[in-house]
Amino acid sequence: MKYFLYCRKSSEAEDRQVLSIESQRRELERLLNTSPGVEVVEIIEESRSAMTPGRPRFDAMVARIEAGEAQGIATWAPDRLARNSIDGGRLVYLLDRGVLKDLKFSTYTFENNSQGKFMLQIMFGQSKYYSDALSENVKRGNRTKLENGWRPNRAPLGYRNDRASRTIVADPTYFPLIKGLFRLVAHRSCSIHAAARIARDDWGFITPPAHGKPGVPLPDSTAHRILTDPFYAGVIVWNGRTWPGKHPPAVQLGTFERLQVALRRTVSMPPTLEVPYRGLIRCGRCGRAITAERKQKRARRYLYYHCARRKLDDRCPEPSVEAKALDNQILEFLRTLQLEPGLHEWMIEQFVRQEQEMARLNAAHRTTLEASLRDVDRQADALTTLMLRGQLTEAEFKAQRGRLETERGEIAARLESARSGGLGIEPLRDLLRASNQAADWFSRADADEKRMILKLVGSNPTLMDKKLSIQAAPPFVEVAKMNACPSLLADWDEDRNTSHCALVRAIEEMPKRDEFVRLLRSVCVRFKDDVIDVINVPEVPDVPGSDCRVVVQGRRPSNRQLVANPDPIATPRSDGTARCKRHRG
Repeated sequence: MKYFLYCRKSSEAEDRQVLSIESQRRELERLLNTSPGVEVVEIIEESRSAMTPGRPRFDAMVARIEAGEAQGIATWAPDRLARNSIDGGRLVYLLDRGVLKDLKFSTYTFENNSQGKFMLQIMFGQSKYYSDALSENVKRGNRTKLENGWRPNRAPLGYRNDRASRTIVADPTYFPLIKGLFRLVAHRSCSIHAAARIARDDWGFITPPAHGKPGVPLPDSTAHRILTDPFYAGVIVWNGRTWPGKHPPAVQLGTFERLQVALRRTVSMPPTLEVPYRGLIRCGRCGRAITAERKQKRARRYLYYHCARRKLDDRCPEPSVEAKALDNQILEFLRTLQLEPGLHEWMIEQFVRQEQEMARLNAAHRTTLEASLRDVDRQADALTTLMLRGQLTEAEFKAQRGRLETERGEIAARLESARSGGLGIEPLRDLLRASNQAADWFSRADADEKRMILKLVGSNPTLMDKKLSIQAAPPFVEVAKMNACPSLLADWDEDRNTSHCALVRAIEEMPKRDEFVRLLRSVCVRFKDDVIDVINVPEVPDVPGSDCRVVVQGRRPSNRQLVANPDPIATPRSDGTARCKRHRG
């Protein structure tokens, strides 16, 4: 019979008196050598607690037994297999089904019969009772320790556990440094970053080695955890309750409470800080995300962007860049996407003409598909009639019906696609509008709107040497190609048709087309007030020294009633109306 040899040792208190894994393996090998007809498939060793289900190697072993790789398990004692009701019941159920045929133990003899399974369940129950009792004993011991004023587990940095007295005492090396850290922040009003820097550079504060790793210079996060831990003020917080401690405090409780109020006030960032590009831009040197930091100089606040890799021993060399410099670079990129007026008008005309033509062809295509669908249904009815009259065998009927069902499914799918229609003119119109007005929108947008515009128009923005490199999104790449081709500015319809088709194809072939169209619509809706509805423009006398001859009136007052600009914003039409951009106040 084939067996798995299973050895388990947990690091928890339940197994402190149990043999090590190596000792278990030796005893089991000695036992199996005296048993004839035993074949060991694999020795499985695991260092996990059995108090709760979820041991990976044990679960894999049971799955392999169910697959037939082995029929028995050899282990040191029943409590090595299970200390919970689920794993124990699982093994007994396998014995009932005959999938698991035998169990061998070094300390217990098992027989696969009703009495043996009954005794095995008692052994599993005894193991579970031991674990439950052990948990209650540990909790009772922790409560007693807390009532006596001592923390149950490992002492934090600055203290050490005294095994002789079973108490917590001050660490002569780190306790003075902890007290000095509190004095820096509480009495000298240093920030956590400044206090940690003084502790590292001036005091040589190196954390003690832990988990086989050497100590490191005091990180800011560790300093923050120390300065916000009430244990250093003589208070023990355990499971949501507060207990007075008998260990020596590093700071007075009143000073600690005042310090927490000050830290909560200084750590939180003001709500007025707007960071539009956080998480959107990557560092060109290391590939990490670009984050933001507020700095203050002479009562003025500045926002800087820098690489998020700021560890003391692994700092990215990419310099910081001011937010205004990034805005200017993004604005220059957006200006490269603006189309010439003549090309823009021609593209809109092409979109309208194409939509009308596609609507006509789509209607004819739908009519043809609907007729084909009705024809397939008639063939299916005729096929059923022939079957009922006995003119077709059952095999012929099934073959013909399968062919018709396949054909009907294909026609129905094509008809559904035709009914859904194509891309439509609105996304294309929004795309051209965004290309022409994105720079204007960006110059007057708030932080949220700037983020939306950059996310819509740009792709993979990268910052390196304070220079922002942005790749245009696929549809806007075609717009940039149009601006770079001088032949499109002339009346060369062949070149224009090629670019028009490429623009439509770029949107339709996007992997996340629907997401892009929704974002495009959201941006255009956000700036929907930038274009005033067609209004009647009263005649006004010319303004000396100005090229403007109209008064712009909209749904809300403008800062500039007269637009004196060589490129007038309001364009008069022959019917006395004008369409013009709205300037946000």
